[in-house]
Amino acid sequence: MLRWLTAGESHGPQLTVILEGVPAGLELGAADLRQDLRRRQGGHGRGGRQQIEVDQARIVGGVRGGVTLGSPIALVIENRDHQNWTAQMTPEREGFAPSPVTRLRPGHADLAGALKYGHVDVRNVLERSSARETAARVAAGGVARRLLARFGIRVFSFVQSIGSVDMGYEAVDPLALSEEQIETSPVRCPDPSASARMVAEIDAAAERGDTLGGTFRVLAIGLPPGLGSYVHWDRKLDARLAMAVLSINAVKGVEFGAGFEGAARPGSAFHDEIDYAQGRFRHLSNRAGGLTGGVTNGEPIDLRAAMKPISTMKRPMRSVDLVSKERVEAHYERSDVCVVPAAGVIGEAMVALTLADAFLEKFGGDSVAEIERNLQGYLDSIGR
Repeated sequence: MLRWLTAGESHGPQLTVILEGVPAGLELGAADLRQDLRRRQGGHGRGGRQQIEVDQARIVGGVRGGVTLGSPIALVIENRDHQNWTAQMTPEREGFAPSPVTRLRPGHADLAGALKYGHVDVRNVLERSSARETAARVAAGGVARRLLARFGIRVFSFVQSIGSVDMGYEAVDPLALSEEQIETSPVRCPDPSASARMVAEIDAAAERGDTLGGTFRVLAIGLPPGLGSYVHWDRKLDARLAMAVLSINAVKGVEFGAGFEGAARPGSAFHDEIDYAQGRFRHLSNRAGGLTGGVTNGEPIDLRAAMKPISTMKRPMRSVDLVSKERVEAHYERSDVCVVPAAGVIGEAMVALTLADAFLEKFGGDSVAEIERNLQGYLDSIGR
């Protein structure tokens, strides 16, 4: 129902994203996308690239007078740093002056990508496999967030752990958190004590020339039950969400609710008991993370993603030259120390895009007004 595609390289002239399936009648402007792009660039531990770029998405199609038309929406994000890379990144033969990269970086797509596509210049791989591409995803996610918010659905994230510092799964009540509690932390962690220790951990890693990973949680509140399906494996919403979040650079694991810790519990201490009160069904806990059988069950979606440490380090690891096959130190490309806070914002975007797709699948129409009628008819039928 909602299709989207990004294009562009890390040091190319721009990133472009096209979304198809957004209904007509949704109020949308560039200002609605600005805050998420800004949050993606923030967080303690970011590198020099964020001092160069001031990401803003220009709407160049699908919106007229601040309202969506129902046609594909096109967004463009300029790469300011391209002016320093014109000779290396021009698409034309004329003026092309590459400086080939052949030293492979452990943990990156360098080796696998070069072997797959037959490249002898690793820049052909690293330019697209770079996390710079996620700026386009965040812009697209802003459109999806705007659509979901129109129907009372909120998507947000926060950092649970960085390196060895973990505030714990039950340190805070996520449903009681305000945006201010999360965003005033330099690492987007709502626990002030843990936040300070995370900053210190990042600083220590930077001193060593090392990098850090961690975990972030994404929650979606206000979803109706019934999104997704248990009928086919590829329509299960938890599977679709997991794929979306795992597609984020450096994310290596996703869990819902109690997740891996819950695997050690007996069923009596895991499953969410069901109640009926004030004319509606509800669960007395949310260890399933808001999804049962691949379908939203009326509780908030609650997922956690594990992110490995950034692969590019100032103190390079041992590697091999792609062309000469000689042992070398890995190529160093300007990078961050820790990007877990920013990854949470990207996680929000991917969750919002996936949920918007499932929402349109269930209640789809050509306009916001038609979706409103479809949604209300469904809610009335289930007594909500």
